[in-house]
Amino acid sequence: MYKFSHIPVDTPKIKTKNRTIKTKIPSPETVSILEDCMTYEPASMNDQLPVAWDKAYDFNVYDKSGNKWIDFTSSIFVTNVGHSNKDVQKAILKTCKKQLLNSYYYPTKERNKLSKLIIQNSPKNLDKVLFLSTGSESVEAAIKMSLLYTGRKKILSFDQGFHGKTMGSSMACGKGNDWVPVKSFVKHLPFPNEWGIKSSPENFFKQSVKNLKPNEYAAFIIEPYQGWSASFLPTEYAQKLESWCKSNGILLIVDEIQSGFGRTGKFFAFEHFKISPDIITCAKGISSSLPLSCVISKSSIVDTSSSFNSTHGSNPAAVAASTASINYLIKNKLVEQSKNKGDLMLKFLKEWQKEQPHLIKRISCRGLLASVFINSPDGNDSDFVDDNGNHRCNEEIKAAAKETHLHSSMLYYVKVSNFGRLYNPYSQLTPPREYVHAKEKLIKETFVFKTTNRIVFSLYLDYLKTKKQNLLLQAEREML
Repeated sequence: MYKFSHIPVDTPKIKTKNRTIKTKIPSPETVSILEDCMTYEPASMNDQLPVAWDKAYDFNVYDKSGNKWIDFTSSIFVTNVGHSNKDVQKAILKTCKKQLLNSYYYPTKERNKLSKLIIQNSPKNLDKVLFLSTGSESVEAAIKMSLLYTGRKKILSFDQGFHGKTMGSSMACGKGNDWVPVKSFVKHLPFPNEWGIKSSPENFFKQSVKNLKPNEYAAFIIEPYQGWSASFLPTEYAQKLESWCKSNGILLIVDEIQSGFGRTGKFFAFEHFKISPDIITCAKGISSSLPLSCVISKSSIVDTSSSFNSTHGSNPAAVAASTASINYLIKNKLVEQSKNKGDLMLKFLKEWQKEQPHLIKRISCRGLLASVFINSPDGNDSDFVDDNGNHRCNEEIKAAAKETHLHSSMLYYVKVSNFGRLYNPYSQLTPPREYVHAKEKLIKETFVFKTTNRIVFSLYLDYLKTKKQNLLLQAEREML
């Protein structure tokens, strides 16, 4: 695990409309915070860039010294309507002033509003919602529901998938779960990446399930796209999977924790495939702020056990924030904007590919979610993948990539792909159309750089909301 240096260093000073660097980095004033976090918390809670957040608003993050960054992380798909969105903030403060900070799981007006709102925006076959606290918790509940409802003991999932960090959700993951002592109840199938399918998506699915005993499986949990690569299920594959599940009494669980609430140009990403899940798990962008998750399903599934409740799952402030966030999303037509601005981003990326065909290998883009696979200059991927096809992760190279942009007053989440070099623009939902071009120009100038191991990284770009439509009209790097 890489540890960033906490020693302040001189860096070029920056003062533009949306970026400020006025001190050494990290700010000397914040070093004690960084050091205390390392002393009293796990190292795994301190592997991000050495920026001690003091406040965050719209698409900017500030430290207490007045340094100001563009947030290209979106808190990893959380702030869909922006940091400290005024409608969300108002809803939270109203609940706090009402003197209602916890209600166990007794009924509240706040929870009732959100329940109705979510069901109104869910598939017609789903009529109940269970509120919890985290995405992992919602996956755990969804798996438990499927086992209880069907009476079966196994589930299906995909290789390379991610569903959480608790025991059950980690078992469902298709990577990073070597620590799990028992995995026999989960069968992982190959994910139908477009570059890995040698036949039609339908035939690929048939081959994947031909040796299974369907009556052993309670559920198939899927992501509409895998977050590490923005790789979407092919529509034909998704529809065949749904049909096979229904024919065999297997519940279809769709994990919308990353992909929900407008990310891909649809309210839920599974809508691209025209399928109807039995269970949906949601979190992250549901509130754009406070911790909240949910499981959406049918009465017959949700009501299988009296254990489906939660101490903090319907926290009054969190559900009020979620209602405000979803209403803002709908009122301002951010789902439609995600689709339209995603079209602009795809156009840019394709133009980039035409300019650099030797560099850009593959593009995937739906809404404001995209991935760009970048070729090695010499075509050799052997230094990225071991004999078992697993990626080799050079922490120092990742850190160097992060620090390059930290000193440019931009924050990123960086990772390494085991399918070649990968860059993911996960832009959020509400920038002006003109800003999409400005942002992509900055991407092009900033992100393709050489490293000794030719690591290319994936980035979760910020939501970049703006109060005024003319805030970011010029397609010039300096304005950022």
